[in-house]
Amino acid sequence: MQRIMTERPSALAVDRRGFIRLAGTTAAGWLALGATSDRMRVVASLTALPLDDELTRRSMIDSPTSRLGGLIVGLRQRGWVEGVNYRFELRSTFGASDRLKTAVKELLELKPDVILTGSTVETAAVLEATKTIPIVFATANDPVGNGFVQSLAHPGGNVTGFTNSTAEMGGKWLQLIREAVPDLARVGILFNPATTPRAGRFFLDSIEQEAAMSGVPVVAAPVNAPTDIDEAVRRFSEPPKAAMIALVDSFLVVNRQAVVAAAAKYRVPTIYPFHYFMDAGGLMSYGPTLEVRSADYVDLILRGTKAGDLPVQSPRKYELLINRTVARSLGLTIPFTLLARADEIRE
Repeated sequence: MQRIMTERPSALAVDRRGFIRLAGTTAAGWLALGATSDRMRVVASLTALPLDDELTRRSMIDSPTSRLGGLIVGLRQRGWVEGVNYRFELRSTFGASDRLKTAVKELLELKPDVILTGSTVETAAVLEATKTIPIVFATANDPVGNGFVQSLAHPGGNVTGFTNSTAEMGGKWLQLIREAVPDLARVGILFNPATTPRAGRFFLDSIEQEAAMSGVPVVAAPVNAPTDIDEAVRRFSEPPKAAMIALVDSFLVVNRQAVVAAAAKYRVPTIYPFHYFMDAGGLMSYGPTLEVRSADYVDLILRGTKAGDLPVQSPRKYELLINRTVARSLGLTIPFTLLARADEIRE
C-alpha cells in the first residue's frame, strides 16, 4: 500500500508539509487551547481514491474547505497540532476491493484513537474489523440500513458521522434530468451494485416512484468493473431518446473521468450526485454542499466522548450545478426555469 511518509518525497509529501505549516504553533499554544498532552494520539483515515488522484490532492490542500485540510485546520483550532500532540495517517485501497482488507489491517496496526472513513464501503470494512476503535464516517448513505448505527439520534456502538444524501434524492435527480431533457423517453440508472447503498435500491425506490408518476420508464444499468462503463452508457445513445442518472457510488467517483468521457462520447445527458463529476466535465449535478465538519467529532472523541453518543448529522444544504457549454455540446437548451434555480452555472 502506498503511504504518505516523509522518506518518500512527492507532491503529496509536499501537501503533508503544508499540513504541518497549517499546524505551526507552539506547545504552549495548543495547551492553552485545551488539548491533552499525555501522549501522541493517532488519527487515521481510509480512502478509496488513489493517493495521486486529483480529489485526494485537492482534499489535502491548505484550506479549511478541503476534506482533509479542513480536518487538520479544524483540529488545530481545537488545540490538536499535527506532529505535536497527534499524528495523521492516511491509507488508500486504490479503488480495488481486494486491497480493502489490507488497508484496514494496516490502519488497525497503527492502534489509532479514531478512524475517519470516506464512504459507505470503507466504513463497513472498518466496522467489520473493529467494534472498539471509534469510527467517524465523513460521508455515508443509509447508516441505519447498513447496520452502522442503531438510529441517527442515538448511534450506539463505535460509529457516528455525517450522511451525504437521502433516499428521496433519487426522485429529485429524475425530475431535474427530465426538465433538462424534456423529450426523453427513458432514463438509465448507472451504478455498481457492490458499492452503492443497498445495491442501488436505496435510491431506485424513489426513482421508480417518480418514474411511475411521470410516465418515463427507468432502466437499471449496473456496472461491475471500469471496463463496463463505456458499453453501459453506449446502450443509451440509441433511440428512443435517453438520459442517465449516476447514483451515489464510490466506484463511480473513483472512475468519474471514464463515466463523464463516455457520456460525452455517446452524447447521453447525465445528472450526477456530486460536483466532482462537474469538475471532470459533467452536464449537471445535484447533491450536498461540501461542509467539512468531521473535526468537531474527532476532537470530541479524542477528548473521551464515545462515538455512539454523538448523533449522525445530515447535510444542511444541497446545490444544483449546470454546465451550459456541455449542454450546448449535447444539443440541449436548458430551460430558463431550471437555470434560475441553479446555485452555479458553468460555461
